[in-house]
Amino acid sequence: MSISQIILELFKGLLVSVQIFAITLLFSLPFGLAVALGRMSKNSTISSITKVYISIMRGTPLMLQLFVVYYGPYYLFNIKLNPTYRNMAVYIGFIINYAAYFAEIYRSGIQSMPVGQYEAAEILGYNKSQTFFSIIMPQVIKRILPSVTNEVITLVKDTSLAFSISVMEMFTKAKALSSSQTSMTPLIVAGVFYYVFNFIVACIMEKAEKKLDYYK
Repeated sequence: MSISQIILELFKGLLVSVQIFAITLLFSLPFGLAVALGRMSKNSTISSITKVYISIMRGTPLMLQLFVVYYGPYYLFNIKLNPTYRNMAVYIGFIINYAAYFAEIYRSGIQSMPVGQYEAAEILGYNKSQTFFSIIMPQVIKRILPSVTNEVITLVKDTSLAFSISVMEMFTKAKALSSSQTSMTPLIVAGVFYYVFNFIVACIMEKAEKKLDYYK
């Protein structure tokens, strides 16, 4: 197989990796914020549930979580699922895992805000919702963006874990091609693709940080 054919095959896998990446971010970022607010809730039940959830998600391997999401319905409840559920299981596994990490990042940013910010907003007549979304969150986003960037870059590489439940993303295709061709070339090309993917993501996140430089 020529290098151009290898690149074409891996590009198909890259599209799957990008899809996993995009869907995970799209849902885990807002879900993570909801979890963070639950974690800081004055309701002890909600706070305890979210604390346990975060602990489990951060304390167990993502690969294990993918196994549980994919095989769990059958082994635990004897529910037979369509083979197409494989992709959905990947999305669910990644979203609930990364939401836990983003939740702690949000929480650290929100709790780092001075109490004076809230008091000043109250004096100006802002209600709690207006204070949080108009005053607090823009500053929180600026503070947590470097930490979010690290998680986003990690996510790019973690998409390769989808191979554990046989989703044909780029790393899975690279392994299969490398085995059939008895060559390291597909893995090297995949490594280049991952690097370029990460480089693009890092550049985008750096531009986002610069755009928020007015929050000092």
